[in-house]
Amino acid sequence: MVEHAPSAAGTAPDADPARPRRSAATRAAILAAARDRFAADGYERATIRAIAKDARIDPSMVMRYYGNKEGLFAAASEIDLRVPDLSRVPREELGARLVRHFLERWECDETLTAMMRVGVTNEAGAERMRGVFAEQMGPVLVAVSPVPEKAPTRAALIASQILGMALCRYVLHLPPAVGLSHDEVVAWLAPTVQRYLTAEQP
Repeated sequence: MVEHAPSAAGTAPDADPARPRRSAATRAAILAAARDRFAADGYERATIRAIAKDARIDPSMVMRYYGNKEGLFAAASEIDLRVPDLSRVPREELGARLVRHFLERWECDETLTAMMRVGVTNEAGAERMRGVFAEQMGPVLVAVSPVPEKAPTRAALIASQILGMALCRYVLHLPPAVGLSHDEVVAWLAPTVQRYLTAEQP
């Protein structure tokens, strides 16, 4: 059996401390290219080859990391909304807390904006966004809703406000929406979101 001689630094050739960084950078490049390609072409027309070209890597690397297009889409659309535990928030502050949370999330995680673009251009992306909001928002709203069985309806209404602002501010870049400060967005949206969260009836 042939043994590799230690390197000059005393480490084996496979123990390359830079390799994890290269791997992480490659994965990030693939996912960024995938989100852009899925948004531009839709799920059905987007190809592994085109995504690899955009990421400037060999298609075999995409397959190595994600297996197939379905696996790549699942990874590219992985979203954690990090919805706060609203049961610990004073009731009169629920709307403001939720609106401010999503503003901060959207501005520190480009995945949310990328998936918004995918969601408005093809059904696979839209289905993924629906699933994310249902799975992650639903349980949080049940805990504070005066009518727990209506939590899915309230989640949809809240999403109409949150996603509507995100679409205008981060995707379409409408000047008035972009120009609003966080405090101004909260002041405008929070009362409506508060009503969706806590009102007994419409």
